[in-house]
Amino acid sequence: MSEWLEHSVQIEVAAPIEHVWSLWQNIELMPRYFKWIESVHILEDSPELSRWKLGTRTFEFTWLSRILQEIPNQIIQWESVDGLPNRGAIRFYDRKGSSIVKLTVAYAVPGILAMLMDNGFVRNVVESTLQADMERFREYAMKELPVDRQ
Repeated sequence: MSEWLEHSVQIEVAAPIEHVWSLWQNIELMPRYFKWIESVHILEDSPELSRWKLGTRTFEFTWLSRILQEIPNQIIQWESVDGLPNRGAIRFYDRKGSSIVKLTVAYAVPGILAMLMDNGFVRNVVESTLQADMERFREYAMKELPVDRQ
């Protein structure tokens, strides 16, 4: 039996929500700022589906993901349909000239492994990695901001 582990992190980006949203909409860019994401490819015949590859020096996972909900400038929600069981959402909050971006990811792991992984050390490692990824996203978003907005 599997258990779900969930992590949430957020950042503020000093850019309009439309800019931040447009970057997240292009999920194939994620390997530029997410350390463990090696590749994301949107399926040509089903644009709501994408093939993901995550890896580090010691492990590799792949999965097919489906967009469940997409509300412009508010939320993108997904779940895997095969491979690594995972789900999550990226939420956007307009702060009139800046944006709050909140990422929540959850993944299923076998029960005994979940008990080991849900300790403070592993949780801190995963969340600090996600936070660093989000900070790299912020840097990327600022670099991609049109000159007239900088």
